[in-house]
Amino acid sequence: MRNLQETHLNRARASLRQVLSWYGYLRKSGQLSSNPELAGLVKPELEALNSTLNKLDSSVIRIAAFGLVSRGKSAVLNALLGDKILQTGPLNGVTQWPRSVRWQPGGKVLVELIDTPGLDEIEGESRADMARVVVHQADLILFVVSGDITRTEYQALLELRQAQKPLILVFNKIDLYPDTDQGAIYQNLQQLGAGHPQAKPLLPDEIVMVAAEPAPMEVRVEWPDGRVSDEWETPPPQVDELKETILNILNREGRSLLALNALIQARDAEAAIAQKTIDLREQEAEDIIWQFTKYKALAVMLNPIAFLDILGGTVADLALIRALARLYGLPMTSYEAGKILKTILFSSGGLLLGELGSSFLLGLGKSTAAITSGDNPSNITAFAGSAIAQAGIAGYGAYSVGKAAQVYLEKGCTWGQLGASSVIQEILSQVDQNTILYRLRQELGIKY
Repeated sequence: MRNLQETHLNRARASLRQVLSWYGYLRKSGQLSSNPELAGLVKPELEALNSTLNKLDSSVIRIAAFGLVSRGKSAVLNALLGDKILQTGPLNGVTQWPRSVRWQPGGKVLVELIDTPGLDEIEGESRADMARVVVHQADLILFVVSGDITRTEYQALLELRQAQKPLILVFNKIDLYPDTDQGAIYQNLQQLGAGHPQAKPLLPDEIVMVAAEPAPMEVRVEWPDGRVSDEWETPPPQVDELKETILNILNREGRSLLALNALIQARDAEAAIAQKTIDLREQEAEDIIWQFTKYKALAVMLNPIAFLDILGGTVADLALIRALARLYGLPMTSYEAGKILKTILFSSGGLLLGELGSSFLLGLGKSTAAITSGDNPSNITAFAGSAIAQAGIAGYGAYSVGKAAQVYLEKGCTWGQLGASSVIQEILSQVDQNTILYRLRQELGIKY
């Protein structure tokens, strides 16, 4: 298992280094420096890629705690740390901004625990933006509740599930509930915590009951001198199960979690770079596509030989793709090349069908009409009609290929042998059913 985790980590590093080397090449070759507007637009994404690679190399796993106010997020983290480092209190909203502390459980794995403000506090939009940033950085999420899930909590849970991060549901303050109530709430959480009515109930690793800061209890004290008094004592935190669950997850799949989150961040950054590039150069790309559309239609219309129509059309489509790739300066991978080739073949097939259709309707093909036009001048009219029809098909095919190439360059940059999306699927295809990553694989709809 450890060897598999190391493989996942190394694959993620290789994927990020490939991306950074490509954009490093663009910078050195002047393609970015010659376009300062584009360089400024993609700078945040390139910095994010570098930061993600550095995080991979440091092997620090980030665990973020989320929940509504007064659910005890800070108390849960303090109990894990064994010290009251994070501020807690009876008032709502004690935590006003994200805070992080280092934790080294078992003396082996290095973890960064991140405390966050309540998701339902005031300044909702700014808090939501803050939450999105923390979720993006986290490798594992703790969602803290203190009883049955409310409608607001359920909506927040659904949004966190959409972040494509493994999640543990932490049922805090169990000391306030009788055992029978605990059992009933636990069963409800198992279903609701899955995030979808049809989803499978949570696994044992995905839901844990704790009492991070138990309420004081009144105890009767008998003194040696015979005096009896009633005093209040605070029981120790009950978080051993949560600590053990986290340690099991980190030992079993911690490096894979780290690799997966880095790849998700890299995929999002690459997609953003591609989208910004395509948006910035949209008009130039449209001009190139229309230029090739006109050239291809004209060449097919004037050429009398059917075979050369298909061959020349394919060459024109490939040239169009290369022209768009040069314009965007985006990495070309091989994963979706087959899809573009199918589009090209469909375009060429359209020419062939157009040739056959004109032969059926007019009684002779364009090629035959051209060859026999000297014997029968009326065949020139047949040639012209067939040529115009085929030119329209060829033009439409070229335009379709150009648009398909745009989609490929925007989305396909994350695929390929070391593309982020490819390595994500590779990692998720190898996870065991008893791991917390398996739930993520199900949520992403990846089947093997």
